[in-house]
Amino acid sequence: MYYRSFTIREETAWNSYIERSLGFEIYQTWYYHSLNKEGEPVLFVYEENKRFIALPLIKRAIEASSFYDMTSVYGYCGPVSNMDLSEVSLSTSQNFKHAFIEFLKAEQCISVFSRLHPFMNQQFLLQNIGGLKENGKTIYIDLTVPLAYQKENYEKRLNRQIRSLRKRGFLIKEATTKDDITRFTQMYLQNMDRLNASPGYYFDEQYFANLLYGSKMKNKLLLIFDGSDLICGALVLISRNIIRNHLSATSPGYLKDSPSKLLTDEISLLGRQLGKKIFHLGGGVGGREDSLYKYKSYFSNLEVEDRIWCYVTEPNIYNELVAQRVNILDSKSNFFPLYRKGIKQAPPQNIEI
Repeated sequence: MYYRSFTIREETAWNSYIERSLGFEIYQTWYYHSLNKEGEPVLFVYEENKRFIALPLIKRAIEASSFYDMTSVYGYCGPVSNMDLSEVSLSTSQNFKHAFIEFLKAEQCISVFSRLHPFMNQQFLLQNIGGLKENGKTIYIDLTVPLAYQKENYEKRLNRQIRSLRKRGFLIKEATTKDDITRFTQMYLQNMDRLNASPGYYFDEQYFANLLYGSKMKNKLLLIFDGSDLICGALVLISRNIIRNHLSATSPGYLKDSPSKLLTDEISLLGRQLGKKIFHLGGGVGGREDSLYKYKSYFSNLEVEDRIWCYVTEPNIYNELVAQRVNILDSKSNFFPLYRKGIKQAPPQNIEI
């Protein structure tokens, strides 16, 4: 069977594959990858007749080493294709694996990490390669059912709280000015300070502006005001079928009022107005069923498996780096790649506060 593989590092060719796939999100686009500062954006493409599989990654240098590794951008990424990945044949997945390993060797990469997309059937391709791991559950709202049915499935107290918040006359609007972005960024950074967040969670004003006004971006910054006071907001990512709260924040003086509940309900209404099918809420921190997971479960009982991909192509080199850099107490950690434990990393998943 004839196939070929190659890499793309340029915007036009990159997006020509992504936009021809059955499903994609902002996370797979060249522009979103260009915002990443960890390394070099690379798109690996496998073609077999008229079918293709495209896998976006970030190539990173491994400090004090001649080797590299690959990781995914912040969010839900993984491979896309112009065919349903659940229908990929064993021979195609084997050929893809062979071509991908050759690509990694040519790039001197010893491992790959990717946060996978829960609605794209990527596991069917990657399960035959190795390194596929479950990462808890992720919650979503079905926006194709009647709105009344959606709200019937809210936790009972949540419905009352949302109605109460709406009666307070808060102004809900989309950001339209630079000042709106500035004020949201300031509130967001205050939240990060309060939570003692890791450095990877600190995004500046330009980052938010890029996601709102960058190439082919259709995202929105949704804000809630009490009079002239900004009390809550969220950067909402909008894709072909999916809407999601990417990053959000609440003013410290309004934490007990929980305006984020009103904001989440409002994002679901926005998704319906835009004709989206899914409002992806996400899961708990690190895949755990923690307080964040419980909060999201108040809005929906629909959930799917969340998965990550941790693949090692050069186990001897990988283990040597681990032995050089990781102490014995940390050697049992699930962190991947383990030789990067302790190095400042990009956040593992979205924050919703």
